[in-house]
Amino acid sequence: MNQSNEVVTNLPPGLSAIAGNRDLVNTSEFAQVFNVASQTVRKNYSLTGEAYGIRPTKIGNRLLWSVAQIAEKLRGAL
Repeated sequence: MNQSNEVVTNLPPGLSAIAGNRDLVNTSEFAQVFNVASQTVRKNYSLTGEAYGIRPTKIGNRLLWSVAQIAEKLRGAL
């Protein structure tokens, strides 16, 4: 559990600026982190159920992406 807290507190600067203090980001913010169009993220999700190795949480019709998992992916852990 300490490792996940460590990841959240040591976010990459760009991700920290986008996420602020939130645990989840929306699809357009997720796309901004990976420097792709949000439609690319939606297409990857519709084809495989994930995008860049990260599965989103679906709330209603919105896809929300875990900031901790994004940080791990950016660090090369996933």
